[in-house]
Amino acid sequence: MRLARHLAALSALSVIAVTACSAPSAPGAPAASEGGDDTFVIGLSSEFENLSPVLGYAADGGSMIFDGLMARQPDLSLRPALAEAAPVTSADGKKVTFTLREGVAFHDGRPLTSKDVVYTYTSVLDPKTSSPISGDYAAVEKVSAPDARTVEFTLKYAYAPLVQRTTLGIVPDGGIDPAKPVGTGPYTFTQWTPGDKIALAANEKYWGGAPAVKKLVVAFAPDDNVRSTRLAAGEFDATVLPPKAAKRFEGQQGLTVHKQESADYRGIMFPSQPKVTGDPVIRRAFSLAVDRQAMVDSILAGAGKPAFGPISPDTAWHNPEVAGNGRADTAAAGKLLDEAGWKPGADGVRAKDGVKAAFTLMYPAGDSLRKELSLAAASDAKKAGIQVELAGLDWDAIEPRMAKDALMMGYGSPNDPDYINYDLFHSSRAGQGFFNPGHYRNPKVDQALVKGRESADEAVRKQAYAEFQKLIRDDEVWTYLVFLQHVYVVRGSWSGIRPSVDAHEHATGGLFRDIHTWKPGA
Repeated sequence: MRLARHLAALSALSVIAVTACSAPSAPGAPAASEGGDDTFVIGLSSEFENLSPVLGYAADGGSMIFDGLMARQPDLSLRPALAEAAPVTSADGKKVTFTLREGVAFHDGRPLTSKDVVYTYTSVLDPKTSSPISGDYAAVEKVSAPDARTVEFTLKYAYAPLVQRTTLGIVPDGGIDPAKPVGTGPYTFTQWTPGDKIALAANEKYWGGAPAVKKLVVAFAPDDNVRSTRLAAGEFDATVLPPKAAKRFEGQQGLTVHKQESADYRGIMFPSQPKVTGDPVIRRAFSLAVDRQAMVDSILAGAGKPAFGPISPDTAWHNPEVAGNGRADTAAAGKLLDEAGWKPGADGVRAKDGVKAAFTLMYPAGDSLRKELSLAAASDAKKAGIQVELAGLDWDAIEPRMAKDALMMGYGSPNDPDYINYDLFHSSRAGQGFFNPGHYRNPKVDQALVKGRESADEAVRKQAYAEFQKLIRDDEVWTYLVFLQHVYVVRGSWSGIRPSVDAHEHATGGLFRDIHTWKPGA
């Protein structure tokens, strides 16, 4: 899936920082290039596939162009956006009703009505659209508009995360022109220069109040060194850096380093069909051999924590049974391999039935953080007699190889556990691009994910997701390595910057989610 590739690529955040090439701008002043002195420039590592919410653009909010019925606050709670209040849910949980805010207009002046909401969600669900997020709305039977301000979602079954899914941006009835998308958000679209940047202008009639930042540029710099250099040179006003790189910007006049907790993890996805990575013993031994705490201490410079599963321990959904101490246990890994018949060879690499305990681990070539993690994991595995060949490739080369080669991946959401996990581990998603790329199948996991998705009882859901976490831990579907802190560097002095807990996907979310509320001056 193109969207899945975009989500994976967006968190290729590692940058090698360099010292400033010129003096930084005065506090509160924007960068001197990319559009003039009144322009704020954000540097991102990956270009958007599209700007259509129907096709998955910024589905969980973070878009400057579009608003959803609901929006997420920094504490992850939801607040009404295009809806005037929280929705009303029927007793059986199968009907959810929203009332729209009055007086909202699209950028071209058309008033927002319930027909626009119906069109947006119906388009996502229409098989002809081939929306990569249609599975997120599988519980929706229909969306209707009893009147101009009322929207009703009729569900096939009670689906607890539905309201969280209504952060999806609303497009006008009839769709948007890809060359000039129109929404209701705080910024209007100006221009997209493919391979370079997107330019936006403040929506002075925005229902939530006109932004203080009048011109906004989202520039794309896929090369880590280039992005770092442009920040240091004053061409970018803000970007996202890995912890070690960001340390070199700490204390510089006119620059502020912001650290945010995240549910964003890095881990190794194992394809289940090849003989070596398909052996649970190899995967479990590999996991035992990895020193996660050393990765946190050295590669992340302390800005993170060891990971043992896809649900952050900072959330209420985490199952503490899947936790560990983070340190390598090479002896235990060797014992496990010995007992399973994987014996060391003369070269130190184990083998069984003539097959060496060796596999290839891919990582995106432009992501130095994933490269460092891959190198460390391969070094740890070697001590246990497992040989890992590394391959730094671009995403186009990675995608067709995921069914046979392991991959250093990243995902994670601090919101409902239905997010991401159903797509990554349910057997129905096997082989669908970056969703379940290892073709993992376990009927008990399927059952737990469906129960968690379809139950309206929070206690039942929590038990289902606790079981899910234990099952994939027992199978060692992935070897989870670390949860990251996301580190942002922002030029100038601004009030209104509100820390949050990040998901894997940033888009213009994360620290930049509420940039329309920022004001010059601390």
